[in-house]
Amino acid sequence: MSPLHPVFRQGGTALITGAASGIGLATSNITTSTYPLDVSSITAWREVQKEINPLYPSGIDFLMLNAGTGFKPAQGKTPWQDPEYFEKTFAVNTLGYTNGLATFINSMTRSKEQQPRAIVLTGSKQGITNPPGDPAYNASKSAVKTIAKQLSIDLYQNHPNISVHLLIPGWTYTGFHTGSFATKPDGAWSAQELLYRVSDNEVTEDLDRRRIAWAYGDIVHDRPALSRWRADWKESAAEGINNMQV
Repeated sequence: MSPLHPVFRQGGTALITGAASGIGLATSNITTSTYPLDVSSITAWREVQKEINPLYPSGIDFLMLNAGTGFKPAQGKTPWQDPEYFEKTFAVNTLGYTNGLATFINSMTRSKEQQPRAIVLTGSKQGITNPPGDPAYNASKSAVKTIAKQLSIDLYQNHPNISVHLLIPGWTYTGFHTGSFATKPDGAWSAQELLYRVSDNEVTEDLDRRRIAWAYGDIVHDRPALSRWRADWKESAAEGINNMQV
C-alpha cells in the first residue's frame, strides 16, 4: 500500500463532493460538517463558498470532486436522439467538477505557506476504455481525465505544493449500482476497501493496463474504434491483450 499523502494531517481542511454514499461517503467519514449542494449549479457552489471560506481562512488543503451520476435516454429514444441525456450527465459529472475548481481553486492557491495540498477528481475506467452502452457517462469521465491532466501541469508549474490525482476506481459497489444489484456482487469492492487500494475482485491491475493499452492502440495502429467489442476483431483483440507486455 502506498504511504499516506501528507495532506492527511492534523488540522487539515477537506472539501468532498458526492458524499451522500459510496466513495465520497467513505472518504468523508473523517469530516465534521456537511452542506447540501447541487454541483451542477455554480450559484449553489458560491453559496457554499460563502459559508466555508470564513471558517477556514487558510484555505482548503484537500479537495475531492467526486459527485457523479448516470442517466438513461428518454424512453423510446437512443442516446443520439436525446440531447438532455448528454446535458444532464455532463452537468453533474463534468461541469460539477469545473464548478468546484472555479469556486475553490483560489482557496487552495492563495496561501503563501507551502504545505502539501491535494486535489482528487474521481474518474472511471469507462472514461479510458470506453465500453459501448453509455456514451454520455463515458464521455463525461473522459473529460474529467483531460481536466485532471491539464490541472496537474498548471499547478505543477505555478503551485508545486498542490498535487492533482485522478482516482480511477475498479468495480466499486455504491448507491450508483443498487438499481442493478440489490447486494454487493462478488467481483465488486466496497467503497471502504477502495480507500486503501484501487482495485476490485474481478479484473487484475495487469489486465487493466493491457486493456487500456489496447484501447489507445486503436488510434496508434489504425484499428476501428472500440475494436475490442467488434465481432470481427474480438478474437484478435483477446489474443493481443493476452500476449501484450506492458
